[in-house]
Amino acid sequence: MTALLSVSDLSRHFGGVAAVDGLSFDVNDNEILGIIGPNGAGKTTAINLISGVIKPDSGSVLFSGEEVTGIAPHRLADKGLVRTFQATTVFDQRTVRENTLRGAYLSLFPGFFPALFATAAARRKRSAAEALVDEVLDWLSLTEVAEITAGNLPYGYQKTLGMAIALAARPRLVMMDEPVAGLSAEEADHVRDTIKRVRERGITVIVIDHNMRFISGLCDRVFVIHQGRGLAVGTPADVLSNTAVIEAYLGKGHGAAVDH
Repeated sequence: MTALLSVSDLSRHFGGVAAVDGLSFDVNDNEILGIIGPNGAGKTTAINLISGVIKPDSGSVLFSGEEVTGIAPHRLADKGLVRTFQATTVFDQRTVRENTLRGAYLSLFPGFFPALFATAAARRKRSAAEALVDEVLDWLSLTEVAEITAGNLPYGYQKTLGMAIALAARPRLVMMDEPVAGLSAEEADHVRDTIKRVRERGITVIVIDHNMRFISGLCDRVFVIHQGRGLAVGTPADVLSNTAVIEAYLGKGHGAAVDH
């Protein structure tokens, strides 16, 4: 497989504490990679560094062979790399369709003055954005709630809407930070199946989550971060039976117990 994203020796300190410390890993094209680790391991910081939300102290990020270290999130979105957040990032008073249009405009916004004067080019881009939104809403089974304001949606639907906004930006790679946090087992299964459909469209996915059942049933590989560094990588079964990983989560002694 070809690496779509390559992270090399990425580091970031806060007040002398290394939140991410020499982190390196690759994500293959059309792969679903899970990132796990104990609380405070540096998972979200790593995603923030990759997505341009914060800048690293050192290291590099290559996307499709291009150096993108420290590039602003909107510029990364133009290149096809987008992310979702732990908390839902929807406008409560806007409809599902209007929220999703935000994502579409990352790549199809005609510009302020063309939009203001409703030029022919602006109308074409608006039509293309609306068609893309219709496609994404249908794809994620949100068409029936398209005209409902986001604040009136159940939490699980708000999570799915966050995915719709990201996917409307037409990404090549989408990073999802805890997409099933706070969801029931049934809702988590729905999100898992939705992400699999995302991959079927040729989109590469990185998923951070603490739900091991969800990660095991979804990911091709799992990368473990501990104390800001890479600890293990492999199939879900191999990683979740790894002695060092078990000790990182449960403490020393538990890994040895598993070996006996």
